[in-house]
Amino acid sequence: MFLDLTILAIVLAVCSGLPGLFLPRSTVWGERIAAAFMVFAAIAGLAGAVGGGCSRGAATGFFPWPAAGHGVVGLDPLSAFFLVPVYLMGGLGPIYGLGYWPQRRHMGNGRKLRLFWGLMVAGMGLLIISRHGLIFLLGWEFMALSAFFLVSTEDFRAESRQAGWVYLIATHVGTLTLFALFALWRHATGSYLLQPAGPDLRLGMMNLFFVLALLGFGLKAGVMPLHFWLPGAHANAPSHVSAMLSGVVLKTGIYGLVRWLSLLPDPPAAWGGFILALGAISGLLGVVFAIGQHDLKRLLAYHSVENIGIILMGLGVALLGRSAGRPEWIALGLAGCLLHVWNHSCFKSLLFLCAGAVVHAAHTRQIDRLGGIAKAMPWTAAFFLTGAVAICGLPPLNGFVSEWFVYLGLLKGALVSGSSCMATLIGVPVLAMIGALAVACFVKVYGVVFLGEPRTRAARRALEVPFSMRLPMGVLASCCALIGVAPLLAAPALDAATACWLAGEGGGVPLACIAPLGMVSVMALSLIVCAAGLTVLLVRCAAAPRSGLTWDCGYAEPTSRMQYTAGSFAQMIVLLFRGVLRPKGRLPHMTRLFPQETHVHSHVDDAVLDRVLLPGGRRIEEWFAWFHRFQRGLTQHYVLYILLTLLAFLCTLFSFRQFVAQWFTR
Repeated sequence: MFLDLTILAIVLAVCSGLPGLFLPRSTVWGERIAAAFMVFAAIAGLAGAVGGGCSRGAATGFFPWPAAGHGVVGLDPLSAFFLVPVYLMGGLGPIYGLGYWPQRRHMGNGRKLRLFWGLMVAGMGLLIISRHGLIFLLGWEFMALSAFFLVSTEDFRAESRQAGWVYLIATHVGTLTLFALFALWRHATGSYLLQPAGPDLRLGMMNLFFVLALLGFGLKAGVMPLHFWLPGAHANAPSHVSAMLSGVVLKTGIYGLVRWLSLLPDPPAAWGGFILALGAISGLLGVVFAIGQHDLKRLLAYHSVENIGIILMGLGVALLGRSAGRPEWIALGLAGCLLHVWNHSCFKSLLFLCAGAVVHAAHTRQIDRLGGIAKAMPWTAAFFLTGAVAICGLPPLNGFVSEWFVYLGLLKGALVSGSSCMATLIGVPVLAMIGALAVACFVKVYGVVFLGEPRTRAARRALEVPFSMRLPMGVLASCCALIGVAPLLAAPALDAATACWLAGEGGGVPLACIAPLGMVSVMALSLIVCAAGLTVLLVRCAAAPRSGLTWDCGYAEPTSRMQYTAGSFAQMIVLLFRGVLRPKGRLPHMTRLFPQETHVHSHVDDAVLDRVLLPGGRRIEEWFAWFHRFQRGLTQHYVLYILLTLLAFLCTLFSFRQFVAQWFTR
């Protein structure tokens, strides 16, 4: 039954954008029908996910496919856990789009956006419930191609086109890696079915599986340094698409990695240590690069890299516990990993929707061109503050709970002797530093964007967004508060997903037995009561309202240009990490006795795309420019080139086969 509901949700998502293709562009019924279809798909998908998550078994369905025998789909607690954010944001996004991307203002691309939104949601649902390699790749491609068209929705802009092509290249490099992964899986197990491998799997083959899975799924998840496609795609896509990309699409990479690691027997301790170190690097560098950004959506994009790092740190702890036979490490690490998947989906989607509301009202993403938005948009400011507190891992919201699980897992690992102790011991201060830098970053963002005085005329004329945009933000903010106040509600789903991940190795330790979840709820409620009481006290003790500027900076008649900017606020941190960030800028040069008005410009390039890939591509293009002399247009020359290529291939084939045979026999 629950699997049927999930399949129904996929079908409804596919059909959501089709009616709009046959309706006039000027009518609003296309977007309303698409939104209704996606809401029903979300209801069916969430019902199936909740039902599947509460069950201990796996419901499996078989679909005949002549090319592959029987394509298998299934719903187990681990799949159900990842389906929740897919359908939650999949249903909220079209509602947000009614106000943010209405058809009457976007007749050229509104229908395309709604069509590919449904296809992307359907592709994610299909790959999560797939139990066959070919069906998995089919859903993966549906998701990848749909996301490409969504990222490049505004294809008349050069930035959007470039972001779309970079994303397409990156995702298909990952797809080719997954093709190799599934081919080797078929060679090793004799089937494309995603089921646990036998204990006779050789260590060399397991290491190869691990590397391919980490590359293929890490590209989709945006793990540093495989994140190069992420900032541009998230910044240039429509904001609810950015919310889906960051909050949900990245998690398909995490799902693939978690699922594949569950299929491999007896993972070495080095895997856990490597993933833990990779997560620490991704989390720390992600938040450092976020601090240096002046574009609001690019800043949020780098925070996605940071939070993916936190998720990987939890997964690394679980792998270390699995290799060491420590069930409490597994329970805490995997609980932190999986719950942060939910939490990041909620607060990061919320932050992108709030950023979209700011862009919709002020028509700019540049932080230094905003200011004073809270006065004109109080609901958006409150929702953004909720998401900011949650992403910083502060109580009483949900980000604190998942990071607390990761902390507990790291601290338990640090109490034992051995290499695992060193790995987890280093992870504790790194995670603390990530949290501290995240607080500094969002103090900058909230202070510059929402407080103070407007810096431009557009910011001064900003108005609150319509209800259709505020409703999804309110739902996501409520989810952040609910998980933070009552984490016990998520404990059964986490226990069931952990038991599914440990299939064949016995169930895990119940989370409530090793983590005082009740104490977290009491602490969260106490903080809420104290905050409410303090607010009431301040309101009663406050003097009569006065009008005036928020910040006067000691001047009698200050201007908005005297306020802190994003660059000045983060200058000390940027200079501290200048060896990594390598900031660029232009300072004014005074040459006259009475200099003219000028400005300071600064920016931080991406470490991988702007410093390595693009310059490397240009250098390779220059190096191979001399190949043009071989393009004579003569058929006999091309026949000669083919002959020489075949001879070279035949000469290397034998040695390559020997190398592969030696590798697989280790």
